Amino acid sequence: MASGHFEKLKIYAYTDPGCGDDALAALDENPITAMINPENYTIEMKVEFNNGQAGGTSGSQPRFEKKPPGELAFEFLYDNTGIIDGNPRDDIAEDLVKLNDFLMGYDGDIHQTRFFKFVWGTSLMKGVCSSLSVAYKLFNPDGKPIRAICKVTIRELVEEEARVLGENNQSPDLTHFRIVKKGDTLPLMCYKIYGDSKYYLQVAAVNKLSNFRNLATGTEIFFPPFDKAKN
Repeated sequence: MASGHFEKLKIYAYTDPGCGDDALAALDENPITAMINPENYTIEMKVEFNNGQAGGTSGSQPRFEKKPPGELAFEFLYDNTGIIDGNPRDDIAEDLVKLNDFLMGYDGDIHQTRFFKFVWGTSLMKGVCSSLSVAYKLFNPDGKPIRAICKVTIRELVEEEARVLGENNQSPDLTHFRIVKKGDTLPLMCYKIYGDSKYYLQVAAVNKLSNFRNLATGTEIFFPPFDKAKN
């Protein structure tokens, strides 16, 4: 159930991709809090395919190539007219400099830009800021901007362990290296990778194994991709 407490969007900056509390960036203002919550935000997910279509053919089955990181996009309002917070100021230049340094500034301690967590009631995404664009909307008589909408795009970060678990790359179309563990046999290892143990003689030949029936624990075995149609 909703708590009834009014939550504002907050952006936390970190010096580590895990975005743990002990890695909060040492900044004068961290987190940055939205003046007004965005009307909406967009989370975009993509999957890229390689058609690999040969010349003179009518079509081909798309082949999975990669899954790029997701992206979170939203608009961040700055308004120094005083209408919203009752605190009119001459312009918004200082606010925009702070936002740009917060999201896009180079951090010498980690030798890159910072990592971020976006929280609005719940954690929306952890990532890095891939783009920041500013649209100036209102100006003083002298031409100084006093209202701007900042469009922020965040590229998702997935921790390495979670990424590997999510991908589960056991496809027989991929190249694999495996370390022999106690109790492993070459037919069993082939079955786990290819779904069929019959490839063990070919794997033995590729690895120049003279005695594949007695694998030494700790040995690295190369498992190449095989064309099942030919085998």
